[in-house]
Amino acid sequence: MNSTIETILSHCSIRKFTQDPIKSEQLQTIIQAGLAASSSSLLQVVSIIRVTDKEKRKQLAQYAGNQAYVESAAEFLVFCIDYQRHTAIRPDVQVDFTELTLIGAVDSGIMAQNCLLAAESMGLGGVYIGGLRNNAAHVDELLGLPSNSAILFGMCLGHPDQKPEVKPRLPSEVILHENQYQALDLEAIKTYDQTMQDYYANRSSNQKQSTWSQEVTGKLAGESRPHILPYLHSKGLAKR
Repeated sequence: MNSTIETILSHCSIRKFTQDPIKSEQLQTIIQAGLAASSSSLLQVVSIIRVTDKEKRKQLAQYAGNQAYVESAAEFLVFCIDYQRHTAIRPDVQVDFTELTLIGAVDSGIMAQNCLLAAESMGLGGVYIGGLRNNAAHVDELLGLPSNSAILFGMCLGHPDQKPEVKPRLPSEVILHENQYQALDLEAIKTYDQTMQDYYANRSSNQKQSTWSQEVTGKLAGESRPHILPYLHSKGLAKR
């Protein structure tokens, strides 16, 4: 095992930060690591908005569901699908295909993970903020996004002021299939549920008595931001 793998395997979300700033050279390295990420057909359809305005940070924290660390983290980055630059180069390009929206989402995730891993390798920490999509249109307006671009998620970065436990993941035999999709091993899920129940009950904060199956099926039983498709349509994306 090398230091890169150790960094990956020790990942945990950080939601409490010190007041120390991130050095400008560190931030530049983080962004360069993101830019080095894979890009489908080199389309490069991601834009990152660094939010330094305190009032905008405060508003974004509220839009994200009152997540205070959006306001308090040393840095807050917003990742966006961006086909505006392509339409500026050639106005008749067709960017409203759903496939292109998927490419933008995939490439944004790859770029963001590169950024987070780079930050964690420097002893920094962070957390993704999908809650921005709770109020996607308001976030979009606040940050002044043009047509053919859309909000995806945010990322808090800073110096950790907590040491949360690493959250257990599903075992590889549940995730990894060989040659074709294989039936779910419910016994493996039961074992994982017990692992997660123990984790939830014994972790240092936000303790609860539930299993992974209960948590995720509860979340999936209700609506999941039904306003997102109309929002994407309003930005000229995912129309066909």
